[in-house]
Amino acid sequence: MMKKKYPSGLVNVYNAAERLKNVIVRTPLAVNNNLSGVYDAKINFKREDLQRVRSYKIRGAYNKMAVMSPESLAKGVVCASAGNHAQGVAFACNTMKVKGTIFMPLPTPGQKLEQVKMFGGDYIDVVLYGDTFDEAKDAAVKFCKDHEGIFIHPFDDQDIIDGQATAALEILEQSEEPIDYLFVPIGGGGLAAGVCTVFRELSPETKIIGVEPSAAASMKKALEKGKPVLLEKISRFVDGAAVQKIGDLNFELCKNILHDMAVVDEGMVCETILSLYNKDAIVVEPAGALSVTALEKYRDQIKGKNVVCIISGSNNDITRMEEIKEKALLHAGLKHYFLVRFAQRPGALKTFVMNVLGPNDDITTFEYTQKNSKEKGIAVVGIVLKQSQDFDPLLNNMKKYDFFVTYLNNDPSMMNLFT
Repeated sequence: MMKKKYPSGLVNVYNAAERLKNVIVRTPLAVNNNLSGVYDAKINFKREDLQRVRSYKIRGAYNKMAVMSPESLAKGVVCASAGNHAQGVAFACNTMKVKGTIFMPLPTPGQKLEQVKMFGGDYIDVVLYGDTFDEAKDAAVKFCKDHEGIFIHPFDDQDIIDGQATAALEILEQSEEPIDYLFVPIGGGGLAAGVCTVFRELSPETKIIGVEPSAAASMKKALEKGKPVLLEKISRFVDGAAVQKIGDLNFELCKNILHDMAVVDEGMVCETILSLYNKDAIVVEPAGALSVTALEKYRDQIKGKNVVCIISGSNNDITRMEEIKEKALLHAGLKHYFLVRFAQRPGALKTFVMNVLGPNDDITTFEYTQKNSKEKGIAVVGIVLKQSQDFDPLLNNMKKYDFFVTYLNNDPSMMNLFT
């Protein structure tokens, strides 16, 4: 039998696909009718949220360990991850009967932590360390040196990238027509590097759009500076993409292939999470919503085009839903916090409700303590509106009836107390 001939630059990717074919799920590439109508385009979802560990990370983790020598595996593997890479490594450890030590940041959502333990079973130990992925990674690297373990990097490794690239192979095999735009979420850059590697060879006309959270935009900053740089401060909310520094190898593979970079606010991501759940019954984690969130920014460019969004993962903790709803409402201009002055007399609250609130406004937060020997007291009031246009009438009424003290939404230090 003749051996298959692959493009020279993709031999390792096709070999990875062969290794993974009995390990991973060949996730569907499905048209989303709702968003296709919204954007007057063919919007396809590559559903990596349906992968065995509910993210694409199993591809790279398993491929990396599958090419390691038995002698290296016998030393035990070590990784650092905010959750999804950890699950991929844990699954590979259990499947291949290899001992693993997994470092995760202390704020890791409980759901991801429990999934790691479930997939790894008795073959893995979990160590919670640091506030960010980068702090956990530094601890993992030190642990490797002290214990002669083998570090499995979550993204800055060619074997990891080759594994993630198999998702791109599937996309091209599954698409019935040329792909005009592909939106790929970026954290450390492993998936994006794999996508760029494959599409450069097999579909160079496709415009690849990288998507990052605005509060952790390490690839965008690297492209601006011409090299990876360490972000001094990031938000951990989009935990699957909360990386302070893009991988060096990932940057080199992406820098000349990415057509554009989109950064999206956390509130927009939260709106997408809720919309996907309510309209399509699709559960995604914040990083899994990045690619879909960016569509609005490219509404004009994608009209009439064939578009693919990679849904990277669905490991979302149900306890985060209240925070997600809050951020979505704030971003949409539907929830507002105020310091409000109340006369300390019977009926003051009734006056506020009757004369200040609109017919569809709803008080969701009210914190007030009556003070002795004072004519007026200050309350923190949170109000949800039916539509954003109702804000100006609400504010005008507060001032008209002398309730208004200050508006809190624009004060980050105060808003941290409520969100």
